[in-house]
Amino acid sequence: MAPRTLTRAAVAGLAAVALLGSAACGSGFDDSSGDATQSSGPASLQILIGSSGEAETKAVQDAAAKWAGSSGNTATVTPAQDLTQQLGQALAGGTPPDVFYVDAARFADYASVGALEPYGDKVSNPSDFYESLRTAFTYDGKLYCAPKDFSTLALQINTDLWAKAGLTDADVPTNWDQLTATAQKIKAKGQVPLALGDTRDRIGAFMVQNGGWLMSKDGKQATADTPENLAALQYVKTMLTTGLAKYPKQLDAGWSGEAFGKGKAVMTIEGNWIKGALQNDFPNIKYKVVPLPAGAKGQGTLSFTQCWGIAAKSKYKDQAIKFVEAMTSGEQQMSFAKAFGVMPSRQSVRDQYTSAFPADKPFIDGAAYAQGPVNAPKMDSVLVDLDTSLQGLTNGDPKTVLQNFDKNAKAALGAS
Repeated sequence: MAPRTLTRAAVAGLAAVALLGSAACGSGFDDSSGDATQSSGPASLQILIGSSGEAETKAVQDAAAKWAGSSGNTATVTPAQDLTQQLGQALAGGTPPDVFYVDAARFADYASVGALEPYGDKVSNPSDFYESLRTAFTYDGKLYCAPKDFSTLALQINTDLWAKAGLTDADVPTNWDQLTATAQKIKAKGQVPLALGDTRDRIGAFMVQNGGWLMSKDGKQATADTPENLAALQYVKTMLTTGLAKYPKQLDAGWSGEAFGKGKAVMTIEGNWIKGALQNDFPNIKYKVVPLPAGAKGQGTLSFTQCWGIAAKSKYKDQAIKFVEAMTSGEQQMSFAKAFGVMPSRQSVRDQYTSAFPADKPFIDGAAYAQGPVNAPKMDSVLVDLDTSLQGLTNGDPKTVLQNFDKNAKAALGAS
């Protein structure tokens, strides 16, 4: 079972973005027709979600029914078969749902064409959302939507294989030098040290740990071709070429969590979704979670998040904001965490979360030093090209990979 975040991050939205682009050039989302907000009477909210499964669907439907019952409105929650495609078609057709999940990796595409209502500051205590999550949903200086929940990356260690390699807690790596040293000890025992995903969504963490990233904070400038990013990719390449790290396909696995679950690697770098995947597919594996090793510039990880988007064309914006308010209350976020394993986006319930899920503390602690996805529109093909380059990193030139990203990103950012 592949993790839901990988599925959500998959590039399935090219057609949807094309639809958005044609809509933006045609009637446009800023068109005021059909945009009148209904101010009186009960609202009938349509809510479209990208569900990870039955547990999430039921939890959101139950929460929506509770809100509807207490507010006098109705709220119909529909799990999408393909959220990106269905949402893109609905937005382009001018008949969007009132409220819907928006992935951080898609957010800028929607915000840049006026599809989203920028309501973020109208929800109570927006500063309670982690700063890295607020940044992920800010476009042109506006917080568009309330972060729903989030995931981060951490290091998983197979404790049985760790002991088999003669390692102890003193060998748990806290920086790159220690990661290399520990990996060398594991390799010497005939085991694969690290299963590492072959895309920016895993390798990018090394850039952050070394003080780099692909884009400027405002999403306006490509910043890949820097000494910090070059050193990070050179480190990863060295791990790959010396056999200290291997991509999932080298381990006959679809993703790193599968390789880890099959005992083909002693360590892996994955998000908190791995917990459910291992419970389902590899229930007997024993492992622990620790923070990612720090780079030269300190700790760094990646965050994956979604927000509750509200359509700019919704007739029920006020009620939609009240719905989001209910969905992002601390109490409701803890209910969602217990129901389907997500981490609350509000800092005020962090202690409650770590008390309920102590083994997941490294994941939620990562919010303090996490980098969100590339926050710029029209970047799909650029990111696909980057991932293709990273998949060939063992025989590739890190400098060329970074230069190509900047060149392609500048072209995409400059396109009308």
